[in-house]
Amino acid sequence: MARLAGKVAIVTGAARGIGRAISERFAQEGAKVAVLVRTKAGGDAVVEKIRADGGTAMCVVCDVGDAHRIPKAVAEVVDAFGTVDVLVNNAFDASTATGSVATVDRKVIESQMNTGVLAALAFMQACYPHMESTGGSVINLGSPAAMAAIPNYLPYSISKEAIRALTRTAAREWGEKNIRVNVICPVALTDAIRAAMGDNPPVPPHAPLQRLGDPADDIAPVALFLASDDSKYMTGYTLTADGGMHIDASR
Repeated sequence: MARLAGKVAIVTGAARGIGRAISERFAQEGAKVAVLVRTKAGGDAVVEKIRADGGTAMCVVCDVGDAHRIPKAVAEVVDAFGTVDVLVNNAFDASTATGSVATVDRKVIESQMNTGVLAALAFMQACYPHMESTGGSVINLGSPAAMAAIPNYLPYSISKEAIRALTRTAAREWGEKNIRVNVICPVALTDAIRAAMGDNPPVPPHAPLQRLGDPADDIAPVALFLASDDSKYMTGYTLTADGGMHIDASR
């Protein structure tokens, strides 16, 4: 269990859910993990758990909607851990996710883009100089909801699909530097899902595996695969960790 030994990873939106699960799994596999969060208390809880389990982690407070803060946050990680090998862009703003084509306000879409694809781009640009000579792995979180075109989720869908375009373009531009860039589109029972649908939301009838994913058991291992050398010949791809719910949705 040392597939990320000697690696330094940044995980955004790491206070809970998928981000926390990925942070903890990376630390278990030997990575030094920078837990990026909006509130220090949330990040400290994750760091304490990682350290209690024998791992190495630090908390960095960063609102991903603040473009000026992002390069400073990356610099803090490099000052502490020496470099960045893995970047996981997981954070997004759930409060601006919804809106219909007919009525959504432009400002809502701009807010979602700012905390989504534009934040991902800013983190990638800040990490690039540290990966340029040694290679690295960027993992961006997309969403099957965008691929399936779910009504009334226009702001979220626009940002998430833009993340996939960003990923494919970066994969082509950065491949010669051995920087791999991939997307995970997950479906998991997170706090956001519970808030919207309750603790036991119904499983969609079109779900072949007949369950919702678990952040730690089902999503974090996919991120580990993309962060490790097990996927060293993969870049520019979207992995839908959704139990088969959106088979062929991208068509």
